Amino acid sequence: MADALSLIPTAVQRNLSDKLYEKRKYAALEIENTVKNLTSAGDHEKLSKVIDILVKEFAKSPQPNHRKGGVLALAAVTVGLSSAAPQYLEQIVPPVIESFIDQDSRVRYYACEALYNIAKIVRGEFIFFFNQIFDALCKLSADSDPSVQSAAHVLDGLVKDIVTESDEFSAEEFIPLLKERMNVLNPYVRRFLVDWITLLDSVPDFDMLGFLPDFLDGLFNMLSDSSHEIRQHAVSALSEFLQEIKNSPRASSPDEFTRLTAITWINEFVKLGGDQLVRYYADILGAILPCISDKNEEIREVARETNEELRSIHVEPSDGFDVGAILSVAKRQLSSDHEATRIEALNWISTLLNKHRAEVMSFLYDIFDTLLKALSDSSDDVVLLVLEVHADIAKDPQHFRHLIVFLIHNFRSDSSLLERRGALIIRRLCVLLDAERVYRELSTILEGEDNLDFASTMVQALNLILLTSSELSKLRNLLRGSLVTREGKELLVALYASWCHSPVAIISLCLLSQAYQHASVVIQSLVEEDMNVKFFVQLDKLIRLLETPIFTYLRLQLLEPGRYPWLLKTLYGLLMLLPQQSGAFRILQTRLKTVPTYSFSNGGDQISRAFSGVPFSQYMMHHHEDGDAEDYNINSSHQGINFAARLQQFENVQNQHRGQARIKRTTLIAPPLLLHQRTQSTSGKILKKRLWSITALNLP
Repeated sequence: MADALSLIPTAVQRNLSDKLYEKRKYAALEIENTVKNLTSAGDHEKLSKVIDILVKEFAKSPQPNHRKGGVLALAAVTVGLSSAAPQYLEQIVPPVIESFIDQDSRVRYYACEALYNIAKIVRGEFIFFFNQIFDALCKLSADSDPSVQSAAHVLDGLVKDIVTESDEFSAEEFIPLLKERMNVLNPYVRRFLVDWITLLDSVPDFDMLGFLPDFLDGLFNMLSDSSHEIRQHAVSALSEFLQEIKNSPRASSPDEFTRLTAITWINEFVKLGGDQLVRYYADILGAILPCISDKNEEIREVARETNEELRSIHVEPSDGFDVGAILSVAKRQLSSDHEATRIEALNWISTLLNKHRAEVMSFLYDIFDTLLKALSDSSDDVVLLVLEVHADIAKDPQHFRHLIVFLIHNFRSDSSLLERRGALIIRRLCVLLDAERVYRELSTILEGEDNLDFASTMVQALNLILLTSSELSKLRNLLRGSLVTREGKELLVALYASWCHSPVAIISLCLLSQAYQHASVVIQSLVEEDMNVKFFVQLDKLIRLLETPIFTYLRLQLLEPGRYPWLLKTLYGLLMLLPQQSGAFRILQTRLKTVPTYSFSNGGDQISRAFSGVPFSQYMMHHHEDGDAEDYNINSSHQGINFAARLQQFENVQNQHRGQARIKRTTLIAPPLLLHQRTQSTSGKILKKRLWSITALNLP
């Protein structure tokens, strides 16, 4: 030891332990020169001995001033060694790091200064000691002495620069150390840790996302820190990771493991962050909705779990919850190629309507067109769900009419929508919004429809739904009482105006309402121009519907032709319109053959009146429909319906259709004309068959 001490002059040793900083600094410069000379001479043995003396006699001395001089001298040795310093770092660095926990704050301060100078010389070689240095800096970040904290902060900045430049840094070795400290509560340490996470995440060569689960919990815990600054830093870091996950190709990577890893991270974000992630819900939702339709079942399951977890969190707009941003994501995902994703997008809109109706309604015009287009979706499940959303919106009266107007507009613009989805849409809306309300509104709008062809097609569709759908059974029951109840009368009148666009629809409505005399008069009012292919297609459907359970009451009334003569005349009127070769003719003829002849004697006068040759216009001069009622006197002022006015209304609408058809000059050859020609040219056998249909009644 004596030989080694002789390498450092006595005066230098004395000054190195002096209480004055300037003397210690001067001594350190002397040692630097000594090391330079030994380095030039290549005397590595003496260099090693000098370092040992400085460590044992000074850096680890029980005297504070000796320790202060020791760390300064070790830095000076590194400067003197210059490029040769790396091979001596194992002797130099550890004692300096140990000084970071010295009881004397000034020793800790000078240790920071010394290590800073060492790091500047060796740069990348410094990485070998990174974990020990990081651990020491983590502790110094919370040092009780502000000057030590400041010195540690300066050193930390240099270490960060070195790490970002180095190719030797090992994230795999560092992450366990980081994870171990993530649950520390000291705000200074938390700030130190978040800064390092943010730094490493910003370096392209470091894939911090791969280690996210190791420190994610700690980051979320920081969101509840009492320090606003810590919370902001944690939020910023989390936001960056979320953005990276969203923007990276991970979630859409062709590699299933990569996609699973990405969605698993997001799942952890949602579970740990809860309502603290409120500002990032839209970004999270945008990432998970596509994964709900992933071809990998495990990915789909994690995505669904995350989606439900997110939806179950209770937050308010006052908490920063952006309803508009969520709606924007849902709207975008409604264009997805995958059904499951579109369904979940609609579920989110429905959820928002239930929880934040006022806010959703303020964005209604941003999403309404998209919701209307969704009615044309190829999936029935999507259509049913979007109808529920529309129905929820339409709970407000002003939006109800808006919905019906836009729905008719869509049917008008896209005829295929009416054909493919019309029945499904109307039936579901009747369940969700009340059938009578829906049909009244549809009728009101169609009454003023300028496109007569569309109005006719739409009314025919509505009429078929009315006659066949189980969802509209209450509406049919209400109409059956049209001649005896105020509610039924009002509904019949409300539908009549738009039903005028289709003769067969009007006849159907009359049969359903038991307004048989008016039905007969309507049939007699038809002219040759009305008898086209479309008319006979609709009439064929009606005849077949008469054989369904819905018209059971009507068929039973045929057992009493004396009581319901106008029903009989109406059915025979329909029979006369049908071509004899048609299936509908045979069906109706067969049904009429079953009418019992014995009952005619009980109502001969009424039947005679019904089948007399009096022109139909004379019946309407004084007529309020009697409905073939038992006492023939149901025409009170309360329930009475002015059928003469209704007939005039029907004829006016039909005249508009006839005029438009003539202008277009596209009217099909009227089947009645063909039928007339056919009757003239066919054998007497066919004529005899037609006449039998009338004589079979055995009228008095």
